[in-house]
Amino acid sequence: MLKIFVARGSCSLASHIALEEAGADYSAVKLDLAKGAQRADDYLAVNPKGRVPALATDRGVVTETPAILTFIAQSFPDAGLAPLDDPFAFAELQSFMNYLASTVHVAHAHKYRGSRWADDPAAIEAMKAKVPQTMADCFELIETTMFKGPWVMGDRYTIADPYLFTLAGWLEGDGVDPSRFPKVADHRRRMAERDAVKRVMSTFSS
Repeated sequence: MLKIFVARGSCSLASHIALEEAGADYSAVKLDLAKGAQRADDYLAVNPKGRVPALATDRGVVTETPAILTFIAQSFPDAGLAPLDDPFAFAELQSFMNYLASTVHVAHAHKYRGSRWADDPAAIEAMKAKVPQTMADCFELIETTMFKGPWVMGDRYTIADPYLFTLAGWLEGDGVDPSRFPKVADHRRRMAERDAVKRVMSTFSS
């Protein structure tokens, strides 16, 4: 059985939803990041990076959201969560997910994790102040150029959809009005109506 390590409010939500969409046999372990569970010795033995998500498989542990999502899509091909038979379409999917990981997530992290990039308190505050603009710029590009509709990659629901849903959920907290991006906002609404998403979200309701 697969085991996914997740935390409330983190990017691990995307992988958690994908496992549900795939119909995978898995268990979820919830970590309390506020209490430093990600730095505990028992978790560092799973993922020395001290971050979520991490997916424990019978062959070892997979980390990093794009890699985990791809693993899920390839492990459960009947779920149709990626265009595995089309190299160009699959590359497009990878491009979108890697943009979320390398640019959007990093822009968001400047609000909470500025100490990763600077020690000067003034520099850290400057990074925080920039987050509403950088996040808005990222989602403007997604809204106008990258998002195909009705799902991220077009007519077909893929692993990119729970990933976008997860990061779009950070907009309000980053000082960005989601209504500026109607396509993304509509996508977020439709994602929230999916049974797999409801099941995952219910596990964090208590």
